[in-house]
Amino acid sequence: RLGLERADTAEKAVSVIVELLEKYGQGGNCMESHMAFTYYNSFLIADRKEAWVLETSGKYWAAEKIEGGVRNISNQLSITTKIDREHPELKEYAKSKGWWDGEKEFDFAATYSYVNTARMTTSRGRYCEGYKLLNKHKGSITSEIMMEILRDKESGINMEGGFMTTGSMVSVLPQEPNLPCIHFFTGTPDPAR
Repeated sequence: RLGLERADTAEKAVSVIVELLEKYGQGGNCMESHMAFTYYNSFLIADRKEAWVLETSGKYWAAEKIEGGVRNISNQLSITTKIDREHPELKEYAKSKGWWDGEKEFDFAATYSYVNTARMTTSRGRYCEGYKLLNKHKGSITSEIMMEILRDKESGINMEGGFMTTGSMVSVLPQEPNLPCIHFFTGTPDPAR
């Protein structure tokens, strides 16, 4: 929300978010129950001209400018070797922890996560299923198709049970500046409603 308030481009919003991350950190319980559960955040940030994925691990972060096609995020790091902006100490911290030897190509997701990223697009999971659904409609995605994808319970995109999806947003951002942007938000906790 602060990125939207303080920036007039997607890349400037990335800067706002990482400055706030550096100053305040992140954390806190992600559930209203008494069970302690925390994780670090990922963001899809777009304007009329460009889109970015920003992923974080503690105060460290990597950002990827999306050049085309489809892209999704979901409960795991997905930025690998295409890093367009990064925390200034990202690689040095990884070396100091023994996660990266400083010689092979740096892969953010493989270095900073517990998930074997080589299996992310082939194993069942929200990221994989979202990737498949987006690619199925690649080149013809409408706001209605995007809403259907976000309502999909079988894939796990729309979660129910112990962890529930609490809302979804679909935005239409025409490149022509004279056309209005349109934003759809769910009004209930379950996007299927």
